[in-house]
Amino acid sequence: MKLLNEAKHLIKDNIRDYGMYIALIVIMVTFSILTDGLFMSSRNISNLLDSAGYIAVLAVGVMLVIVIRHIDLSIGFLAGFLGAIAAILLMHVGLPVYIVIPIILVLGIFAGSITGFLVARVGIPAFVATLAGWLIYRGAILLATEKTGTIIVNDKAFNAIGNGYIPSLAVINGVHLLSLILGALAIVFYIYSTVANRRNKIKYNFEVVSKEIFILQLIFVSAIIGYITWILASYNGLSWTVIIMLLVVMIYHFITTKTVVGRHIYAVGSNPEAAHLSGINVSKITFLVFGSMGMLSALSGILFTSRLQSATTTAGTLFELDAIAAAFVGGVSAAGGVGKVTGAIIGALVMATLTNGMNLMGVGIAPQYIIRGGVLALAVIFDVMTRKQRA
Repeated sequence: MKLLNEAKHLIKDNIRDYGMYIALIVIMVTFSILTDGLFMSSRNISNLLDSAGYIAVLAVGVMLVIVIRHIDLSIGFLAGFLGAIAAILLMHVGLPVYIVIPIILVLGIFAGSITGFLVARVGIPAFVATLAGWLIYRGAILLATEKTGTIIVNDKAFNAIGNGYIPSLAVINGVHLLSLILGALAIVFYIYSTVANRRNKIKYNFEVVSKEIFILQLIFVSAIIGYITWILASYNGLSWTVIIMLLVVMIYHFITTKTVVGRHIYAVGSNPEAAHLSGINVSKITFLVFGSMGMLSALSGILFTSRLQSATTTAGTLFELDAIAAAFVGGVSAAGGVGKVTGAIIGALVMATLTNGMNLMGVGIAPQYIIRGGVLALAVIFDVMTRKQRA
């Protein structure tokens, strides 16, 4: 009973952090029941993660933009435009993929830096600056694809980024061994880092959960990682898209939680004036965040173009709205200063899961938009109510 009461209080006190994880699990279980297990099939889960990749990457970047109290509307068509540039460099110029990818990422950083300069230095509101970018990159896509309408990409190495899977050391009864090994390493890393974090908190007299709850948490999360790994390993293994998503999560989670820059980002989002008075260069942080957003837009464009194996005139349409929705569903606060990289990824998975599950059930596109909009509204209402309760 004591253990149960502690668990209830833990969830209640951390409902902002745990809410979307619980919602994702409930949604997945519901769709699995409604589709007679088809939703949780290896093929469907693999396709779901791959289809969510380019939005999840954008969601991480736009989460940081919202944390510092700005917005970026240009990221969708910037991703589409840079994806088209990648296709042109590969197919028309003939550059190899290992040259094209760095070029596209640098172009993304450059584009994001221009937006950051307009917002941080010139003082143009982010909504206006990025709306201008939205129009510019929309026109740029049309110019880049006006001759053919669609640029087909036949480069196998490039297309493998969005459609390929990591090699397997061996296949045992249809299960990819390397994927299982990576999943096991992920579990070990999670347990090690979580235990080390708990020890540090105890060392500095921070409050921690009881040992029993802590062990249950380790078992629960490890079981989820192991189960998802097993599902993917039973199909074709981990895809390169999933690997890229995990790398983005790890890098940005480290930056936001373990570095000075990360602390400055949240300080600026919480109170820009106080951050400035405490010696933080607010303009520099704004510039860095938008530059990062540009790079992630470029990566998103690469993932999308690779998955479609082509660049089209409509690439990037509504990407920014899907990414912003994912960030808010994942727990970022419209007031700034609150948001997590893992939350943005979970938000992207929630939205992708809703779309995928409804498609399997044959739900029409109109109800899908209504339901997704309702989920977004509920997420923001939940954020507002949580802040009021804490105040």
